[in-house]
Amino acid sequence: MDLVFRARRMITSAGITEGTVGVRDGRIVAVEPLNSALDADRVIELGANQVLLPGLVDTHVHVNDPGRTEWEGFKTATRAAAAGGITTMLDMPLNSLPPTTDVDALEVKRKTAEGRLHIDVGFWGGAVPGNLQQLRPMHEAGVFGFKSFLLHSGVDEFGHLSFPQFEAALGVMNRFNGLMIVHAEDGHSITKPTGRKYADFLASRPDEAENTAIAKVIELTRKTGARAHILHLASASALPMIAEAKDEGLDLTVETCPHYLTFVAEEIQDGATQFKCCPPIRDAANREALWQGLRDGVIDFIVSDHSPSTVELKRLDTGDFGDAWGGIAGLQVGLPAVWTQARRRGFTMFDVAEWMAHRPAELAGMQHKGQIAAGYDADFCVFAPDEAFVVQAEQLYHRNPVTAYHGMPLAGRVVSTWLRGIKVTGEEMHGDLLGREDA
Repeated sequence: MDLVFRARRMITSAGITEGTVGVRDGRIVAVEPLNSALDADRVIELGANQVLLPGLVDTHVHVNDPGRTEWEGFKTATRAAAAGGITTMLDMPLNSLPPTTDVDALEVKRKTAEGRLHIDVGFWGGAVPGNLQQLRPMHEAGVFGFKSFLLHSGVDEFGHLSFPQFEAALGVMNRFNGLMIVHAEDGHSITKPTGRKYADFLASRPDEAENTAIAKVIELTRKTGARAHILHLASASALPMIAEAKDEGLDLTVETCPHYLTFVAEEIQDGATQFKCCPPIRDAANREALWQGLRDGVIDFIVSDHSPSTVELKRLDTGDFGDAWGGIAGLQVGLPAVWTQARRRGFTMFDVAEWMAHRPAELAGMQHKGQIAAGYDADFCVFAPDEAFVVQAEQLYHRNPVTAYHGMPLAGRVVSTWLRGIKVTGEEMHGDLLGREDA
């Protein structure tokens, strides 16, 4: 073996157990009892207060590189991800210039990322008006699926689909079993917010906006037989119709995000634009219903939706929610944020690993990520669940020192992150570019 981990607590498909993990040539080759005779050039003995998790898989990250690198970049984003226990992430097709809406733009993105990755990175393509003929070529080039919006995306160069255009794109994707991932809000239910009051911003994007769009996504998924994935669910009142669609057998999956599971509207101060995101953070009862959606299996998993910007674009100077960029920067702290809330509600580290490693990898068709099992990549997060810290924005590795989590005490600390058997230190970059495994 090249590397062996011995852990009194680790997460496998069997649950929380003790054991020994053997690694050779970047892959897990053995998972055996703790007293196994497995030996290696390097043996890592985890402390009694540490848990060996599979490396997390975050399928929803906005890197914004190239084109808006003052917002974020591959070096900074992947460094922050690694510090948060993430070993694999998928980059969204918008907020970079050019957006990833054809094969040429995908190649630009890959060239930009190459050699600048602390972890493994793959890419989503975009489904926008006028690019139906680009969907299959991008699929064949290895994108993991296609991002679409049902209202203005926030940037003019990434157009949104009307419902007929969305249906047409689903029909095209169904011919090659492509996956549509969708920002499901209906613009007809949304008004333009102004001013510093969070309550006014929240009222401008009501539950109805999400619920109407999600109902339409379900209808068109049923009609076309295509695969669809609802992004960043914030409206818990949509859960019953999602549950019914799943019970019906539709190929529909759903994610939510740490910020919707952590923050509540009642506690967001007026002018605190670091909390602005779309859909918005809703009230405490909604948060509890989202946790119940996870418990019931209606929500499939949790990803960051890391959507950073410069400090200036968050308009902290004026606190105007109408002018501020909408997005939460939380790539590095998602695991402790989720664990802090999850353990209060009786969930275990096994649940967290399912939500943040196994199931995102499963959605993306990654057959060697997200689990501690023989044949999988030797991607690990060593986590100390009982240690605590207070988030300091200036100490995080993403590019701009602004985050909604600043000043928040969290439980759980990432001790180390390992990519294919190599410890990620921030000094050398060993991340690979990923394509869909069946491409």
